[in-house]
Amino acid sequence: MSGQSLLVPGKLSPARPVPASIPRPEYVGKEAPTPYSGPEVQDAETIERMRIAGRIAAQAMEEAAKHIAPGVTTDELDRVAHEFMCDHGAYPSTLGYRGFPKSLCSSVNEVICHGIPDSTVLRDGDIVNLDVTAYIGGVHGDNNATYLCGDVDEESRLLVERTREALNRAIKAVKPGRRINVIGRVIESYAKRFGYGVVRDFTGHGINSSFHSGLIVPHYDSPHHDTLIQPGMTFTIEPMLTLGTYEYDMWDDGWTVVTKDRKRTAQFEHTLVVTDTGAEILTLP
Repeated sequence: MSGQSLLVPGKLSPARPVPASIPRPEYVGKEAPTPYSGPEVQDAETIERMRIAGRIAAQAMEEAAKHIAPGVTTDELDRVAHEFMCDHGAYPSTLGYRGFPKSLCSSVNEVICHGIPDSTVLRDGDIVNLDVTAYIGGVHGDNNATYLCGDVDEESRLLVERTREALNRAIKAVKPGRRINVIGRVIESYAKRFGYGVVRDFTGHGINSSFHSGLIVPHYDSPHHDTLIQPGMTFTIEPMLTLGTYEYDMWDDGWTVVTKDRKRTAQFEHTLVVTDTGAEILTLP
């Protein structure tokens, strides 16, 4: 594996402004969102609005990813995604969610998830996950992907490639009438082939007018999560695979989650709607 030194917190830039004309999610300015009490199955009109939100989120992530290179800061990636979403009339869902200070999550190397963009400079050989969510039309679209920065070692490249494949396999397993834990069963069985850890405490989730509806989508085989998959359900699948343990530590910022053994980790995510025969990806650029 790469001999890169471990990540340390950088310096935060001031909060980026969002034009007053762009509607905010209800949780902005509050300590926590109002708990969601609506259905997990969405109507056709809501799903169509989610297609728009998902497409903007995917395009914003794609635009930020074009700037990944040695010497670029994670804060610069945040700026690119922030401006793209605002230019398209969308609010960056993470900005102000439970106090999160930025418009995307940037998780580098040993960071499992929720890394905060700051003055950290990307280095040749890093891997970096960008997690981008857009809010527009009263709904959210949420996606993430892990990218290579410069010349990345084979072990890390394979981890990234296989994590993407784990997501693809999980999406194919989504069928009406199955239980939600089929998703984690597929991911875990695939990851075990390579001796990867599968993160357990951070999961996929229901998403609609609520950023996190309360529906939990584990990425490991969990008999306790047996919600019936139904047409019209909208949720994310976002497996996090590690080169070592799935156990983690959290930085003092209350957000940045790193592997306990500080080995590298990768993640991929799409927002989906269940169809009559499988699943449609809503976060395609």
